[in-house]
Formats: sequence, C-alpha cells, structure tokens
Amino acid sequence: MSGGGLRERKKARTRETILREAFRLFGERGYHATTIDQIAEAAEISPATFFRYFPTKEHLVTLDHFPPLVQALRGQPPGEPVATLRGAFRAAFASLTDEEIAAAHAREVFAVTVPELLVANLRRSPEMLREIAGILADRAGCDADDPRIRNIIGAVIGVVVMLWLQWAQDPAMDGPAEIDRALAHLESGLRL
Repeated sequence: MSGGGLRERKKARTRETILREAFRLFGERGYHATTIDQIAEAAEISPATFFRYFPTKEHLVTLDHFPPLVQALRGQPPGEPVATLRGAFRAAFASLTDEEIAAAHAREVFAVTVPELLVANLRRSPEMLREIAGILADRAGCDADDPRIRNIIGAVIGVVVMLWLQWAQDPAMDGPAEIDRALAHLESGLRL
C-alpha cells in the first residue's frame, strides 16, 4: 500500500477497510447473512461507495485481489518461465504487509469453504490465467496458446492452489514460504 499519491493511498485504505470489515462480519455472522449495507456501515462508507470498489459481495473474495502478482510478473528479469513465476510470487508477497497477507489468507479460507465462492473463483480464473499466459508468451517469443505455456502455468497454479487449500486448513502455516519452497521443487524438476 506504500507509494502513490495521496488519492491513491486513500483509495487503498478505503479498499482495505471495506475488506477488513467485511471479513470481520463474515466471521461473526457468516458470509450469506452479511449484507452489503452492513459492510458499508461497518466501514463507515455509503453502499454507493462500496459499489465503486466492489461490484458485488462475491468480488470481495475472488481471484482479482492479487494484482501484485501480475505487476511482479511484468517486473521479473528474463528467465525460464517457472523461475519467472516463482520470482513473481516471491516479489508479490514481499510487496504486501503482514496484515495484507493475513487478509488474503482470510479471503482464501472463505473462497474454499463457501461453495458459491469456489465456483465464482473458477469462473473468474481464466481472465487471470490468460493475462499470465500473455506475459510469459511474450517473454518466450511464442504464442499465448502454446501448449508449453499452458503446461507451465497449469503446473505452477496447481502447486499454488494445493498450498492455498492446505493454508486454509492450517492458518499457522507460512504460506508465502511454503509456496516458494514448492515452486523451487517444481523448478528443479519435481525430483524426490
């Protein structure tokens, strides 16, 4: 959340306040019982302001909340795609505060335990995956539909998803460190 002008910092704080209050209410009342009006009141904003940040309640817990990954991917030096993605995950986590990582973890717990949210994330994931494929393909000098790009992204995302699921079950786990270790293993060729 550091950097940027005053306006950008204020918007980032408002967004984080909405997310923090929403997840506090989800924890107290449950996802389905929490309304947008309740979230807006807790965040001390109007419902109209809520909708400027999130089109629906579902958007509070969907995959588009990890823009640091795409930004970090764009900033990676040239290299093998798995190493590039590993570096992007490492840089993306490093760009977040402990509080932001904890908030992301809370979102993921809801995303994997509320069936509608799991489906919503599956529906939205192709957008993010296409963007990642485009970036990797440009770097590799091939088409984004190249099966090799698909396979690499599938392997990396599969490893990360497995760890997110494990992290949802074990909040004491150091998710960023485990993701880095798992991607290092993938990068080495998955040797035992």
